[in-house]
Amino acid sequence: MGPHRNFGKERGWGRGLGYFTASDGACIAYSDEGEGRPFVLLHGLMAHAGFFERQRALADRFRLVAVDLRGHGRSPAGDQRPTIARLAGDVAELARALGLEGAVGVGWSLGAAVLWRVLVGPESRRFAAAVVVDMTPRVLNDEGWDLGLSRETCEARSQAIRDDFPAFAAAAGQAIFADPGDEADRAAEAFATNDPVAIGALWESLVGEDFRPLLPAIHQPTLIVHGARSHLYGADTADHLVAALPNARAVAFDRSGHAPHLEQPELFNAALREFAATLPPVRQPEATH
Repeated sequence: MGPHRNFGKERGWGRGLGYFTASDGACIAYSDEGEGRPFVLLHGLMAHAGFFERQRALADRFRLVAVDLRGHGRSPAGDQRPTIARLAGDVAELARALGLEGAVGVGWSLGAAVLWRVLVGPESRRFAAAVVVDMTPRVLNDEGWDLGLSRETCEARSQAIRDDFPAFAAAAGQAIFADPGDEADRAAEAFATNDPVAIGALWESLVGEDFRPLLPAIHQPTLIVHGARSHLYGADTADHLVAALPNARAVAFDRSGHAPHLEQPELFNAALREFAATLPPVRQPEATH
């Protein structure tokens, strides 16, 4: 399958598109394709499930559940101000509704934050492992923490989202790639289709989170994927996660920035296959009625 380079309004995968009603009545869209061990694909801020298009090659041996997180893609935020906790609740409820067992959660950036919340919640047992893609356990730096972003940077982003969202989306689309080009322009166009109020609320929620105290309780084997040319987080962030999680190892992608699954998709997919091969067999799924 050749690379897919359209991140625009067509967010579905063309087949296997479903909708799930969350406990508060919100409509959450997801794609479900393939059979085998489930991979639950959780995208970054302002992205959508289509940003995992290049992982569809994994559907030859795995079940791929790619979620449009609340406030993104086909999943509207509604009148609420979404939070990381609410997004994690959506994913947990969807995992229960689909009867997933032995799943591998794959969280990219914001998606990793959502995944960490899921893995310390009541549906954690449905997940056998995790893949964290270029994310820090705390976005906001302080006197004792420098593996995130400065307070000035976080506040500037909050203001940019409020004051000039198209410019913010354009800059973010460029920033996720080690070598920005036409693909970065298409990502920026997709980012700009989001509701700035919902994105602003999620950014504020993310900045307020601190996952460091939760990491020791996440016992699922975890693969830390780091873009060696990331403009956001360095190798020391990946090293911290490996040390803080009970069962983790890291792999660096030498030509990637913040989005290794987009920039080096064949290598990324191979790493996921290799990682999944180390896990115990999946139990027979048990649907919830």
